[in-house]
Amino acid sequence: MAYGAQYSFGVFFAALLDEFHWSRASLAGAFSLYAFGYCVVGFPAGRLTDRLGPRVVIAAGGVFLGAAFAGMALVTRLWQPYLLYGGLAAIGMGTAYVPCNSTVVKWFVRRRGLAVGIASSGGSAGTFVLPLLAEYLVSAVGWRRAYVIFGVGTLVVLNVVARVMRRDPESLGLAPDGEAPPTAPRAEGDAWPLGRAARSRAFWLLAGVFSATWLAVFIPLVHLVPLTRDLGFSARLAASMISVLGVAAVAGRLAMGAISDRIGRRAAIAIGVVMQALAFLLYASAERLGVLYTATVVFGFSYGTISTLFPALIGDFFGRAQSGALVGVLFAVSGSMGAWGPLAAGLVYDATGAYTLAFLAAAGLNLLALGLVLIARPPPRAPATAAA
Repeated sequence: MAYGAQYSFGVFFAALLDEFHWSRASLAGAFSLYAFGYCVVGFPAGRLTDRLGPRVVIAAGGVFLGAAFAGMALVTRLWQPYLLYGGLAAIGMGTAYVPCNSTVVKWFVRRRGLAVGIASSGGSAGTFVLPLLAEYLVSAVGWRRAYVIFGVGTLVVLNVVARVMRRDPESLGLAPDGEAPPTAPRAEGDAWPLGRAARSRAFWLLAGVFSATWLAVFIPLVHLVPLTRDLGFSARLAASMISVLGVAAVAGRLAMGAISDRIGRRAAIAIGVVMQALAFLLYASAERLGVLYTATVVFGFSYGTISTLFPALIGDFFGRAQSGALVGVLFAVSGSMGAWGPLAAGLVYDATGAYTLAFLAAAGLNLLALGLVLIARPPPRAPATAAA
């Protein structure tokens, strides 16, 4: 629900541009502030999830996110999307990605990639359904009422779902993967508090990998609808591009999550960043509908792969115990870089009348991420006695 509403921004983006005639860079800046904010909020959200559990954190996020979407119905000035979307919605969304994924990491070890892939496929399913719903609602009742419907739906669904969340298997007297509870403390290499992890080379290599790839990841999610319309296609077809992206992301999450359990998380992420570089090269040359669809499928698959395996790889490198804090801080450091991509792409478009240079730069960033992930290695494990 949260991710589907988030990535419907491209549909509302086009409607807001049509009504207010703002520049693409100025409106994309609101999404950039939002992307920066919700990634930064991921760190305290992760710490709170480790301490309080995901139930409280996700329910609070539903309140913030729902209020922000409903408030967008009142927008009349450019500063208001910056306040509502870039501020309030960022706080709400920051309580979705990190708490959900770090909680799954705590519940599974042996088939962690598949588990995270299944859980996070909900985000891609929402990305498939909600942009089409947004386009229908915008056409039927206008973008203001559509935002109210999105806000109420998000608030209700997130608060209902939060009720069934549990922090970790130990809180119910269980163990990961459905195993019998251990009779002695589990070593598992889990002795990685944030301070110790941040002093390792592996921590900063992972930060570099995901910073490079996430600098570019929000560009299609914001600008794909306007790009499709620039090529002469209808608003409904443009909205369907985001849905195609969502379907491909579901495939990437499920397929590569399971495959990563066999070939390793690093190898699977390397495949993802190569595919993402290819997708941006296709976007840079897209003039026909077939090329645009191909680029979107490849991008969606790779986006689903990378975003799914990010928390799983951190769990592999640093263990389960502090996964909320570690996923949160790395998401804050790396994910916040994604804030600059849509803004930069908007500036490139306003200056040149095309997105070509932005797409080429995005491809280069993913090749940089490939080099970093190939040299990243898990840090040496703590002695079992220290872990205990």
